Amino acid sequence: MKKFLLFVVMAVVMMLAVACGSGEDTTVETEEETASNETENNEDVTQDELAGSVVIDGSGTVFPFMAQMAENYMINEQEDVSVEVSRAGTSAGFKKFLEEDGTDFNNASREIKEEELAEAEQLGLNVQELKVALDGLTFVINKENDWATELTEQEIIDIFLGSAENEKWSDIRPEFPDEPIVAMGPNENHGTYEFFWEVILDEQDLVDGVNLQQEYSTLVNLVSEDKNAIAFFGYGYYVNNTDKLTAVHVDFGNGPVEPSLDTIAEDGEYAPFTRPVFTYLNVDMAKEKPQVLDYAIYTMEHAQEVAAETGFAPLADDDIEGYLGTLEALK
Repeated sequence: MKKFLLFVVMAVVMMLAVACGSGEDTTVETEEETASNETENNEDVTQDELAGSVVIDGSGTVFPFMAQMAENYMINEQEDVSVEVSRAGTSAGFKKFLEEDGTDFNNASREIKEEELAEAEQLGLNVQELKVALDGLTFVINKENDWATELTEQEIIDIFLGSAENEKWSDIRPEFPDEPIVAMGPNENHGTYEFFWEVILDEQDLVDGVNLQQEYSTLVNLVSEDKNAIAFFGYGYYVNNTDKLTAVHVDFGNGPVEPSLDTIAEDGEYAPFTRPVFTYLNVDMAKEKPQVLDYAIYTMEHAQEVAAETGFAPLADDDIEGYLGTLEALK
C-alpha cells in the first residue's frame, strides 16, 4: 500500500514538473512575441522619423507665425527635418514658388492672383491654398503723437490717397498740428501693400512721396523716430513693438475700435481692416517629400495656438478640420 501511495505521489510530482516545464516554454514564447512586437513598434517609429528639408518663402507679415511654427516643429516633432523660412514678400515669394524645383510653401498676406494660378497651371504645378490665421491691418504712429490716436476710416484713406491733397496733419483736422504728414508702408513686394491698395484705396494712386520699405523692422524704427510719421502693417508687428509705437483706433462708423485679437475677425468690430493670411503648398512636393506633407499637417494642427502667440486671430475649428481632411487625403 505504501509503495502504491509513493507511486501516486511521484506521478503527481512528475505531472506538475511537466506542467511547469510547459509553462516555461510558454513564457519564453511570450517573450519572443514581445520582442517581435517591440521590433515592429520600433520600425513604426523609424518610419515616422523624417529627415530632409522644407523650404518656405513669401510674406513678411506671415513670417513671425511661420518662423515660430518651424521652430516648434524642429524642436518638438522632427529634429532631423530642417525648415527654412524666408520673407521676400508675398509677390516676390510667388516668383520663387512658381518655378521648376521652387519652394515648398509660399506664405501670402493676400489670395493668389489669377495670373499666378495660370502660371502654376502652365508649369504643371498643383497648388493647395491653406488659410492659417486672420490679421488686422494696423496703422501706427509715434509715441509722441497725441493727436491722431483716433481716426476715421476715411481720414486714414485721405492720408494715403494721392488725390486727397492732404500734406499736413492740419489738413485732416484743423485742430491737428500744422506739420507735414510722413506716410510710410511696405513696398509692392508685400501682400500687405497690395491689400491696402486694392481693398482700402480701391486701386487709386498713393500720395506722392510715401516712403515704401522692404523691411517691416525699418518701418518700426522710422515711425519711432519721427513724431509726424504714420505707417501700416500687420497687427503682429505692432503687438511686438508696443514700447515704440501707438496703434491708431479706427472709427468705422460706430466709434473708435482698437485693433486686438478680440476685434480682428471677419465679422468683428475691426472687420473692414481684417484679412485672412495664407500659406500655399506645392502639392507635388508634398507627395514627393513626406516631410513637406508632415509639416503642412503639423502647421494646421497647431495653427490656432501659434496664431495667438504671434499676433494673429485664430481660425474657427471648422476651417482647421476642413484643411486637415484635405491634407490627410494626400497621404
